[in-house]
Amino acid sequence: MKRGHEEEGHSNTERWLLTYADLITLLMIFFILMYTISNINAQKWAGVANSLHSALEGKSTNLLDNRGPSFVEGQSGEEIQMAELAANLEKYVEEAGLGGKIAIKIEERGLVVSIKDTLLFAKGSARLTPEAKEIIHKLGFMLVKTNNYLRIEGHTDNLPIHTAEFPSNWELSAARATNVVQVLVKEVNFDPQRLSTTGYGEYRPIAPNDNEVHRAENRRVDLVLLRSKFGRSEPQNLEAKISNSPGE
Repeated sequence: MKRGHEEEGHSNTERWLLTYADLITLLMIFFILMYTISNINAQKWAGVANSLHSALEGKSTNLLDNRGPSFVEGQSGEEIQMAELAANLEKYVEEAGLGGKIAIKIEERGLVVSIKDTLLFAKGSARLTPEAKEIIHKLGFMLVKTNNYLRIEGHTDNLPIHTAEFPSNWELSAARATNVVQVLVKEVNFDPQRLSTTGYGEYRPIAPNDNEVHRAENRRVDLVLLRSKFGRSEPQNLEAKISNSPGE
C-alpha cells in the first residue's frame, strides 16, 4: 500500500509539465505577435486575448486548419496566422540558405515575400531558371493553404531596356510576374481566381537607383498575400456569383 501511494504521488508531481509546456507554447505565440505587429489597436488585442482564452480552455489552436473568406473569421485570427505563416516561410528561407535573396515581411496590405530577380531570371530575361521553379514550388505550396488573394508584382530598376521582346521595363516586369503565376497555376494548382499580376516597372523602388547595390534591391518579384480587407476590393467572379445565387 505504501509503495502504491508513493507511485501515485510521483505521477501527480509530473502533471505540471503538461501545463508548463502549454504555457511556453502560448508565450511563444504571444512574443511572435509582439515582434511582427508593431501597430495594433484595442480591438485586435481583444481578439488575441480571446484566442488565448480559448486555448487555455482546451479548444483547438490549429489555426491553419480553420479557413474561410480569410485565414479565419476575424481580423485577430488573421494576424496570428500571418505571423505563423511568416515564421514558417522564414524557416524555409534560412534552411535553404536564401537569407540574402528572399525577404519576408508583414505590411499593412498583407504578407510580402520579396524575391531578388537574380534568383529567378537571367539579366534582361523573363524566363524562369530551373532553380527558380523549385523555389516557387516551395513557397507556393506554403501559400496555397490559405484562401486569401495572392498578387504577384514585378519590379525593375531604372536602367532602360529596349529589345524586340521587351520594349520597356513595363513589359519585362509584367512578363516576369506572369511567368511566376503560370508556375503557381500549372504546377502548384493554385486557384487562378485567387491570383493577379502587376508590372510596376521601375516605378515602385524600395531603394534609390544611385548604385548597383541599390538597383539590385529594386529588381525583384513580390508575392503579396493580401489581407482579407484588401481582398474585398478585388474583382469578383460574376459567373460564380450567379451559379451560387438563390433559386439555382
